[in-house]
Amino acid sequence: MSDHEVDVLIIGAGLSGIAAGYHLQKRSPDQSYAILESRDAIGGTWDLFRYPGIRSDSDMYTFGFAFKPWTDGKVFADGDDIRNYVQETAEENGIDKHIRFQRRAVSANWDSQKARWIVQVEHAGARETYTCRFMVMCSGYYRYEQGHMPHFEGQEDFDGEIIHPQHWQKDHEYSGKKVVIIGSGATAVTLVPAMAEKAASVTMVQRSPTYIASRPSRDGFADFLRKILPGKIAYGITRSINILVNILVFQLAQKWPEFVKKGILKQTQEALGPDFDVETHFSPSYNPWSQRFCLAPDGDFFGALKDGSASIRTDHIERFTAKGVTLKSGEMLEADLIIPATGLEMLLLGGMVVSVDDKVQRSPEMFTYRGMMLSGIPNLAIAFGYTNASWTLKVDLTFERVCRTLNYMCKHDLDVCVPVPPTDMEPRPMLDFSSGYVQRALSILPQQGSKPPWRTYQNYIQDMLAIRFGKLNDGHLQFSRRSDKAQSIHATASEAAE
Repeated sequence: MSDHEVDVLIIGAGLSGIAAGYHLQKRSPDQSYAILESRDAIGGTWDLFRYPGIRSDSDMYTFGFAFKPWTDGKVFADGDDIRNYVQETAEENGIDKHIRFQRRAVSANWDSQKARWIVQVEHAGARETYTCRFMVMCSGYYRYEQGHMPHFEGQEDFDGEIIHPQHWQKDHEYSGKKVVIIGSGATAVTLVPAMAEKAASVTMVQRSPTYIASRPSRDGFADFLRKILPGKIAYGITRSINILVNILVFQLAQKWPEFVKKGILKQTQEALGPDFDVETHFSPSYNPWSQRFCLAPDGDFFGALKDGSASIRTDHIERFTAKGVTLKSGEMLEADLIIPATGLEMLLLGGMVVSVDDKVQRSPEMFTYRGMMLSGIPNLAIAFGYTNASWTLKVDLTFERVCRTLNYMCKHDLDVCVPVPPTDMEPRPMLDFSSGYVQRALSILPQQGSKPPWRTYQNYIQDMLAIRFGKLNDGHLQFSRRSDKAQSIHATASEAAE
């Protein structure tokens, strides 16, 4: 087998790509694999983003790998710590030896006659061709080259700096500067307290509020368990508890949104004091978990507002001026540095053009199968995490299922697996989320169905049972041999239970 021919090709060496490599080595050790990474380092998001305060917005006991305990103790880890954790995992398990850096996959064509993916890759100004039996996309869900940057009236008149968080250079100096941060999502909520420590002033401008909840930066129970139990056992218990708590909170928000909303606003009022206008700045028009929660470790965001080192405005931007920003209310905010924390641009499959027998496939015409494959696309899995819980929880399950599928195909001498939806399936949006980055991308995303296995429930326990124990040959995922010319082979009852 040549250097450019493998059984499994993984696209992306971020957190998902390293997890995919681990699962393949453990569960499908006979499968050769390579990881293509367009950048020159491991880490994905956690190597790309370097803005002040960058950290996880999920607890590390569920965001960390199931197979490698998070032992740092911080519930919400800094970006550097997460990058080191991913790097360490890759090195400890020899996964780093399978990574080929500075290689961007630009197109992939499924050849039905060969039952192989033919992948075109850019490297050092030249093209390379990789061939594989199965492809796993771990390229994330957003465009690395640029974030979402709306145009503001008068933007070109501003005399200071405008830097999107996605392009922030780690050593950029902002001490003593007047900073205006535009946005209300997790990035803005992270930037405010981090920059308030050094900046002359920090003002967050939001068009509408978001839910922000304070959580301790350390888990006392987890710390206690680590003292009395072996590390893996303590980690497993903490992880299980946090998964259940997250599911409970989400379900409460779905069934009794007003009750949950009142609880959040009460906590916010207590953090900021009785005179703070919580109703204006922290009471969204949408229900909890219609968008992701923003988390403030130890209430750092509220602390910055309370001590006066940061402030908040809920208003629309009228225009930029030479000296700062004018709001629709007429207020003028002076600024030396403006940071538009205005979100991401979603990008499916890393922007790669995907074809089947030279026919280009369009994502909006596809359905997602178990949240991990696309209808009509053979031998392709996508790592796409949860919107209401830690990303890693879902991608870990995805790779378990991929390995089960690969082992099943090897055992029964099968070459092809392709999800085929029923003809009368009712389409629904892939993501039932009102966040701006999702709404902007609906036209390019695939759809989900109204019933399983084409519907994604965003529920870890439900997915775990289906992915670990559900039938592989379920009537929706069709298997065949190359010589069968795509005719489905149905397993016996005993085979289907594997």
